[in-house]
Amino acid sequence: MKKPEANQSKSPSQLITKRFAELEDWRGETLAHIRKLIKEADPKITEELKWKKPSNPGGVPIWSDNGIVCTGETYKDHVKLTFAKGASIEDPEGVFTQMGTQRRAIDLYEGDKINESAFKEIIRAAVKLNSKGKK
Repeated sequence: MKKPEANQSKSPSQLITKRFAELEDWRGETLAHIRKLIKEADPKITEELKWKKPSNPGGVPIWSDNGIVCTGETYKDHVKLTFAKGASIEDPEGVFTQMGTQRRAIDLYEGDKINESAFKEIIRAAVKLNSKGKK
C-alpha cells in the first residue's frame, strides 16, 4: 500500500501556514498579516492552496466566499493580492495599486503598510459581490 504524502493529510489552512513559513522573509510575514485581516473581515472565509506548478511548487493561497475573493501571490520583490472582481469594488481610500477591466490588485513591497480598515472593507465588498445572485 502506497504511503500518502505528508501534505495530503494537512488541511488547506495548515498548508498555507507552511507555505508562508517557507518564504522565510518579509513576504511570508506580510501574507500572514494579510491573512489575519482577511479572517477578521470575513471569519467564515475558505482558504485553499491552488495552482502548484514547477515555477511555483508551493502554490497560491486563495481566499473564497461564494467565489474567489482574492489570491496572494509572491514575487521576488513584492506580494500581489489579486481580486477576481476588483473592478466592481469601490475603493475610496485608493488601496488598489493595479487597475484592470475585471480584476484589480494590491502590490505590497517590503516596508509597505496597508490601510487595514479600508482593506477589510474591500474584503467585505468582494464577499458581498460574490453573494449577489446566490440563494
